[in-house]
Amino acid sequence: MITGEPMKSFILVQNLLTAIVLPIFGVIIGLTAIPAIALFYYWHGQELPLSLSASTTGGYIIELTGIGVSLGLFVMTWGISLVFVSGIMAGLLRPRIEPGRYPLQSFVTIQWAWSMIFHKVALFFLPHLVPSFIGNTYYRLSGAKIGKGAQINSPNINDCGSVTIGKRVVIGGKAVINAHLTEKGELVMAPVVIGNDALIGTESIIQPGCTIGEGAVIASRAVLPKWTNVPAGEVWGGLPAKCIRLADGSKPV
Repeated sequence: MITGEPMKSFILVQNLLTAIVLPIFGVIIGLTAIPAIALFYYWHGQELPLSLSASTTGGYIIELTGIGVSLGLFVMTWGISLVFVSGIMAGLLRPRIEPGRYPLQSFVTIQWAWSMIFHKVALFFLPHLVPSFIGNTYYRLSGAKIGKGAQINSPNINDCGSVTIGKRVVIGGKAVINAHLTEKGELVMAPVVIGNDALIGTESIIQPGCTIGEGAVIASRAVLPKWTNVPAGEVWGGLPAKCIRLADGSKPV
C-alpha cells in the first residue's frame, strides 16, 4: 500500500487550478458551439458580425472561432456571477430565527421560501462549480459557517444559515443536508453541525437537527434521521442510518 505526505498548500494549488480550469471550460464550450453558430448564420442568410473578412475560408473559420470562444467565456462568466448574486440574496433573505417550530402559514415560511428560491436559481450553474473555492464562497455568502480546508462536492446544502461545516470536512457528491422539515402544518428549523474531519458520503441525506462528531463517517447513501447525534469517530450507515463501527474500530454489540 502506497501512502504519502499531504501536499503542502493543497488549497492554494486547488484554487489556482480552479481559476485556470474555468476559462478552459469556457473555451471548450465555445469551440463546440462553432457548428451551431455557423448553422445559425447560414440558415438566416446573415453575414458574420465581426470585423474580419469572411471572404476566405480562413477568415470565416477565424470569425466563427472568435464568436464561439466569446460566447463560451460569456457562459462561464454569467454562471459564476449568477451563483455569487444568488448567494448574496439568499444570505440577505435567510430567516434569522431561533431553532424551533413555526406555523407553515407564516412570515417565517415566506422568508425561508425566498432564500430557497435563490438557492434554486444558483442550481442552474452551482453543480458545475463544486468542489471549488467558488462553491464554498457561495455557501458562505448564503450564511453557512465553513471551516478551512472543507471540500464540498454537492450543490444540495440547503438552509445554509443553519449549517456549520468544520475544518477539513469532505462532503461527497449529491449528498443532501437539510436544516428544515415540514410536519403537522409547521415549518421546523433545526441546525446541522458537522465536526472537523468528518466525512459525509456520496448521496447520503442529513436531516435537520443532526450533530456529527469530529472524524465521524456517514456512509454513502445513508439517511441520518432528524435530531441524530453521531459521536466522534463513529461510522454510521444504512436506512435509517445507525452505528456500524465504533470509534475504536469495533462493531457495536
